[in-house]
Amino acid sequence: MTPAEQTRADLLAALAHLGRLRPDWRVGQTLANLATTAGRLDAGGVWDLEDGEALAAARELIAQYRPQPAEVA
Repeated sequence: MTPAEQTRADLLAALAHLGRLRPDWRVGQTLANLATTAGRLDAGGVWDLEDGEALAAARELIAQYRPQPAEVA
């Protein structure tokens, strides 16, 4: 598997993970959130988003929305 193919596979897995963490987000909304998290704020942000940028943004969102363990008293 080439590095580009691995990045794509990792990105698709991350999208699936985000879908489980945020089932209320539509797919288009998820892609827009990836672009925004990656700093692509212009109207064509999703279109210009590279797979590596999207993967980094997806990992950031996963970390943000991952359930946190309850604190032990």
